[in-house]
Amino acid sequence: MASRWQDVQEQWRDWAPILKVLSVLWLVLAAFMTVPWLVLIIEEEPDARAFAQSIGIVLGAVALSWLATLRVEIFLKPWQMFLVTTLSWVSISTLASLPLVLGAPQLSFTNAVFESVSAITTTGSTILEGIDTLSDGLKLWRGMMQWLGGIGIIVMGIAILPFLKVGGMRLFHTESSDWSDKVMPRTGGIAKATLAIYVGFTLLAMLAYWLGGMATLDAVVHAMTSVATGGFANSDASFGAYADRPHLLWMASLFMLMGALPFVLYIRFLRGARMALWRDQQVQGLLLVLLVVILSLTGWRIWLGIPPGEALTHVTFNVISVVTTTGYASDDYSSWGALAIVAFFYLTFVGGCSGSTSGGMKIFRFQIASILLRNQLRYLIHASGVFPTRYNGQPITDDITRGVVAFSFFFFLTIAGLALGLAMMGLDIVTALSGAATAVANVGPGLGETIGPAGNFAPLPDAAKWLLCVGMLLGRLEILTVLVLLTPMFWRR
Repeated sequence: MASRWQDVQEQWRDWAPILKVLSVLWLVLAAFMTVPWLVLIIEEEPDARAFAQSIGIVLGAVALSWLATLRVEIFLKPWQMFLVTTLSWVSISTLASLPLVLGAPQLSFTNAVFESVSAITTTGSTILEGIDTLSDGLKLWRGMMQWLGGIGIIVMGIAILPFLKVGGMRLFHTESSDWSDKVMPRTGGIAKATLAIYVGFTLLAMLAYWLGGMATLDAVVHAMTSVATGGFANSDASFGAYADRPHLLWMASLFMLMGALPFVLYIRFLRGARMALWRDQQVQGLLLVLLVVILSLTGWRIWLGIPPGEALTHVTFNVISVVTTTGYASDDYSSWGALAIVAFFYLTFVGGCSGSTSGGMKIFRFQIASILLRNQLRYLIHASGVFPTRYNGQPITDDITRGVVAFSFFFFLTIAGLALGLAMMGLDIVTALSGAATAVANVGPGLGETIGPAGNFAPLPDAAKWLLCVGMLLGRLEILTVLVLLTPMFWRR
């Protein structure tokens, strides 16, 4: 009996710090819920009660967790960080769905969780119809969820995942550690500077959209979802509601691109390294991909008879939206023809830069793969040759190579598994394959009539929505972070 009690105490000592960290994150979530709640109170909307109830539930969970861990110090071992990373995204997505269940949409639990998971992971897929008629508070909450998810992604990308050596992100461990000495006094300084830049970009986007003619609420929500590369809009037509105002499409293209670049490079830029952005291989690679694709598709659209200005505007906006995994749509690009459909399907996998708000494969993995392929071809010609492999001035070590290969393999294996599962539920091949890809890559809209840029995910069966939620979380957490929890070795420690 005494031995069993000791085992319980030992397990509690392992789990208590995790619970305490989660309770702090839940408290932050409750604090952010008060903003739309106050807006709804001022506007005397009935949805205010739903937010009050949601805040009460979240604060109740915080209070119980805090009391249970009052004397526990927060010191996390690596295995605990894997759990915290996964549990934080799962629990926050679940709690954030409460206003959608209790509020005016009165969504089912499945639909509410799907919407909140899509928001927190900044995927941008939606099951909501009649978004234009939602209360201002719910519109604001959808944008805030994506904005919170965006800053969480940055912190995870520049601090947690490199430390955990996930998916080849060990390559950026030097950036998150050495730069704490070279760029800012300590790691906490980097976090504060990153948050300041993120807030600054959001405020700049709000002002730009407002001056460009958007209503105040629309400017606020679209600013948050542009910088977070999330893609939630205040209209069923997405950004197509502003298709007649091309200056807004160009503004959004700029802010989406800003969100998809490494935030640590912005810090270096502000600290005096003016060429930090332009000399980074990730940034160069991303800009090159965008330039080539935009020019190619624009030329093709002009050849089909579309006016040059219109073609360039919509191609630029939609290509940047998909590559940065934002998911806005200014037009139904699935109606542009077979070439566009295939091109956008390929672009779904690309993603932005590491340490940004975007999802996808991340451009650095494609670049490392190309370096390894080039060297392998050299070895075939010069078997005894020595070819150094470096990226951004750093050596590509064996653990980085293993991480990139493992992540890439499981990335496409996950998509294949999800697509197979969706097909078993009766979805057609285009919907199943593009739905799986857009979930794992955190892009948003898929292809086809149902989940394409002109549709949404509401018609899908509940089982398919739960499967896509798993895909969105796996993609956002870089897959390996979650898969390691499924291995018996992890739990034996």
